[in-house]
This record gives sequence, structure tokens and C-alpha cells, in this order.
Amino acid sequence: MIFYGADVVTKDGVKKLDIRVKRGKIAAIAPAEEGLAAGRGEQVVDCSLLTAFPGLIDMHVHLRDPGFENKETIETGTMSAVKGGFTQICCMPNTKPVIDNKVVATYIKARAREVGRCKVHPIGAITEGQKGENLSAIGGMKAAGVVALSEDGKTVRNTSLMANAMMYASDFGLKCLCHCEDESLVNGGVVHAGYYSTLTGLKGSIRAAEDIIIAREICLAESLGLPVHICHVSTYSGVQLIREAKARGVQVTAETCPHYFTLTDAAIRDFDPDSKVNPPLREERDRLSVIEGLKDGTIDCIVTDHAPHHADDKNVEYSYAAFGISGLETSFALSYTMLVKGGVLTLGELADKMSAAPARILGLEGGEIAVGMPADLTFADLGEAWTVDPAKFVSKGKNTPFKGRTVTGRVKMTVVDGKIKYREK
Repeated sequence: MIFYGADVVTKDGVKKLDIRVKRGKIAAIAPAEEGLAAGRGEQVVDCSLLTAFPGLIDMHVHLRDPGFENKETIETGTMSAVKGGFTQICCMPNTKPVIDNKVVATYIKARAREVGRCKVHPIGAITEGQKGENLSAIGGMKAAGVVALSEDGKTVRNTSLMANAMMYASDFGLKCLCHCEDESLVNGGVVHAGYYSTLTGLKGSIRAAEDIIIAREICLAESLGLPVHICHVSTYSGVQLIREAKARGVQVTAETCPHYFTLTDAAIRDFDPDSKVNPPLREERDRLSVIEGLKDGTIDCIVTDHAPHHADDKNVEYSYAAFGISGLETSFALSYTMLVKGGVLTLGELADKMSAAPARILGLEGGEIAVGMPADLTFADLGEAWTVDPAKFVSKGKNTPFKGRTVTGRVKMTVVDGKIKYREK
């Protein structure tokens, strides 16, 4: 197969190139003006109006399968992923049963291969059953294909246990991805504690609930000389903690989500449960700091924290609604619109945040368009404006606070290992 004439985002800038794919790998790249001659039997795809990115990688996704298939399945989740331009996704362990052993990890890998859309990498639980008491069977999970460890929506309360987890994870070449939340400070809070929590009467959670655990994980990483990854950063003070730690040489990486650089807690004022996320949407100061963190490299990558829910879990009173946003199908457009069109990042920097950096952090193959690399490619029309309509999501989760929002940049085609897995009709 040859993809002709796309504006290809590379480490050296954006260039109009032809890309030949053979046996799942990128076999040749040539300037479009020179052209690659199509051989016998080669399919030719005209991409002259599109921009090609290294296949997008999302290292923080909830597939809900096994156990919560009414919210999402591996099939619907991976359909949603390729529609959003993602060629690889990493799924969190809060399934039922929890991904805390090789059996569940093996099932997820096998089911993903059976479905055959994008690559799926399980993330194992740090503790058995995510109960925070005993470490999971890390070696067995590693052998079954997990690429990292996380308690996901929970924090390991026992600091000694967390230190042991980081050491054992490192022994197996894995990193801990940390959800940072001091539950005693959250104390039932469902939104950010501030003006809008007071206005709505909804119980608030202060920034310190996130920042204290960010600081703890940084201290452990620094003392042990081991890496740690901070999930979905949402506070200005958390960004600064990570920035200062990096300046000291601490092996810390961090991620954030489109909703934290696009929305503020003003979104809660109409009590729309789709705005309920954990950590909560913060204030404008936080949003701007997250953007600055992306710009200066403090925050390494953009993830979705894709958290699909059945309508019954969201269509209730705000305080009782489930946390989370269905984000795979909107992430690229929101990121391009806010960050590239907004003058914060270049196309190359966006590609790094959404592809190369996750690959580096987790040691995945991918994140670059180069000869010999896997033929994982995302093609988008950067000039197309469209309106978010959750009714058109292929994900089972229709829960998004971005419904009705006009964005720019639409994924047109997703190629995984040289095969077209999604193409807009």
C-alpha cells in the first residue's frame, strides 16, 4: 500500500511525503514531488488533502471489559479508539475482576486481537483487587503483557507499600502510574472547592487533595532513584511541583487530559453530570497552568482518561452521578483546536504529546513515522470544522460535556500495522 502526498508530521517538521507500507512496517518514504512508483498489486491511497501523524497512543483508557460491558466493551472501545485516531491504547485495571493477575491480562490481549482494531496494552493493578493491602502478582502480569501498574481511580494509602510497589515494578521494567488523591481531604467532594461549588451547593474538594499525593510520589521517586508517572494533572500547584522536581533531576513524567486545558469548573453551574470528573475541573488559573505545563514540557503527554458510562450512571442527581468523560473520539480535535490553533504547540509538539511521549514513557514501539517503524498512522483533515454530537459516538459512552461544541481537525483514516482500521465514509 502507498499513501500518496500527505503532509507528514516528522521530527524534522511537516513535509509532503509518500509512504510505502509492506508487511505492517513503513518500507519507504519519499518526497511527494519525486513520488513512489506503485508496484504490481499495491493499493494506492490519495492523501494529498490530509495530514499524517504517527499513530496516536492513549496511555489512560477505561475499556470496562471484563465486568462492566453495559458501559463499554473491548470491541466498542477499540472502535471508538480508531475513529479517534488512536492506534494503541492502554487500559486501566478497574475491571471486574480487576486486572491483578495474568489470567485477566491474557483475556484482554486475546480479545483485542480477536476484535482486530487497535493494539491494546493492559495496565495491571498495583495491589490485589485494588484493595491497597498486598501487591499484585507483578511478574505474572508482566509475562502476560501488562505495560505498567496503577491503582487507577485510587491512591495506595500506605506509603511504605507504595515504595515497595515502585521498587518491584522497576525490577520488572515497569512504572507506576499514580492517581493522586488524598481521600481524607476529598471527604466526599464531587467538584473543585471554589466559587462554583459555593454557588451550586455541591461539595467541593480542595487542590491539596491532589497536590499532597503528587508531592509524596515525587519524594518517593527522588529518594529511591526510580521513575514515577503522575496521572491526569489538574492543578496549577501540581504542575509547579512536577516542574521543580524535573529541574532537580527527579524521574517524574506527567499527563493531562483535554478537559483540564479546555474547561473550568464554570461548567458545573448548570449541574450537567457530564462535567463530573475525577480529579474535578478546576479554575482558570489551573487551566492556564496546565497549558503552560504542556508548552514547557513539564507535562509530557495528553491522554483521554476515556471513562464511558451507561446513561443510567449519569442521568441522576449530580452528587450521585458517576465520574468520567467519554473522550476517545474528541481528544484529537480538542487538542488541535485549543493547543495548535491556539498557538501553544506546533504540529510536531502535538504529535509528541499524543504519540511519541506515551511510547517513550511506557517503552512501546511506535510514535514516529520512519522507515522500519510499525505502519501506525493517523490521517486528519486539519481544516474541517465539526460539531461534537455524542449520538454519533461509536463508544457506548455518550457522556461528554463537549456536546454541541464546534472544533477543528477531523480524523479521516487510521492505519494499524499497515491495515486501514477506520476510514470516514
